[in-house]
Amino acid sequence: MSGPHRTAEPTSGAPHRDGVTDLVRWAAFSCFLVPVALLWYGTSFAGAVGTACGLAAVTGACRLLLRRSERVAARRGTRGGGRHAGQNTPVG
Repeated sequence: MSGPHRTAEPTSGAPHRDGVTDLVRWAAFSCFLVPVALLWYGTSFAGAVGTACGLAAVTGACRLLLRRSERVAARRGTRGGGRHAGQNTPVG
């Protein structure tokens, strides 16, 4: 598959990496990094904690939705989302 939505293909001998897992790991890292940066620039501790809780809630919701979409796609036997190449869709 070519184009901007090409998935990374594992090289031989390398362990398979799950894109969703990597995405959630970066989001969890941001849940730590953003409040630290806010504290560094003088935001109150309560504001930084509130921001961390909000980011954690959004990260958790996104993780649940991504895993759910993976399960639905697996049940349907499809990979990825969006339009399929064979569909007839009106243009313009």
